[in-house]
Amino acid sequence: MDENIALIIEWVLKAVILAFGLITGFAYTTYYERKLLARIQIRIGPNRAGPFGLLQPAADGIKLFFKEELIPAQAYKFIFVIAPILTMVPALVILAVIPWGESFELFGRQIALSMADINVGVLYILSVASISVYGIVLAGWSSNNKYAMMGGLRSTAQMISYELALGLSFVGPLMLAGSMSMLDIVRAQQETAWYIFYQPLGALIFYIAMLAEVNRAPFDMPEAEQELAAGFHTEYSGMKFALFTMGEYVKMIAVSVIFSTLFLGGFDGPAIDRFVLLGPLYLVLKVAACLFVMIWVRATLPRLRYDRLMAFGWKLLLPAALFNIFITAVLILLFDLG
Repeated sequence: MDENIALIIEWVLKAVILAFGLITGFAYTTYYERKLLARIQIRIGPNRAGPFGLLQPAADGIKLFFKEELIPAQAYKFIFVIAPILTMVPALVILAVIPWGESFELFGRQIALSMADINVGVLYILSVASISVYGIVLAGWSSNNKYAMMGGLRSTAQMISYELALGLSFVGPLMLAGSMSMLDIVRAQQETAWYIFYQPLGALIFYIAMLAEVNRAPFDMPEAEQELAAGFHTEYSGMKFALFTMGEYVKMIAVSVIFSTLFLGGFDGPAIDRFVLLGPLYLVLKVAACLFVMIWVRATLPRLRYDRLMAFGWKLLLPAALFNIFITAVLILLFDLG
């Protein structure tokens, strides 16, 4: 077989597997959250559809598929329809540069366990992460509804505020690894230690900022139901609403994968040098742990007042992220950590 054709087939198969994994992950992250919240609140959670309620995501999907879809008479219809797609697609493509393991040989070819290992993988992640806010803003504007519009504006302000701290929290691992390639960052952690031990402040800033980036409690101001009915998706129903939900949960998985790669060694784990295919398993376990903390935070902390949310991002997280970069640079110079 021609090498170019084989390469195209490999890329297509990887893309299909990654998309299927993320969509399946979205479905069962909703189940995971509902069961975990129930456990925290001394309830049972989903337990009717299938054994232990495992078919509940499928039941919810079928329900939403057959639900009537409404478009407000005064909405800007084209933008109203494409806004959910603009929210979901960046969440699916952001993981293209994440390594799930080292390469291995199959059918006489070296197969890399990533879509693409580019030398500016971190810049790719930051640029794609910024796009999803357009879908939320356009959804609020196109609905021609004041509550929805307010949710979209809140999302924009929140994204700008917390993305600065998020981007700066990337800098510590980059300085330690000396590379913007996500695979190089994982390999550098294999040689020393996971960067959460070198960068505890950076990891904390990243985690808080990523909660704000995906609009998770206590940073769920764009859809604060007590104030804005449902925020930017007030007018959405059926599969369009499902796409917004899918976008949120896939982004939760994506940012958890990025956090695990930057600070928890990515696919690193015991016996990884002998069994390459353990890498994806280790990464999935780390992602599940990150999602557990996200859900735990939602069950524990109340929503912040909006002015305090903005002040927290600008007056605390941003200076803390700059301080973390300064301390990292000093320690690298003094102890040659890089």
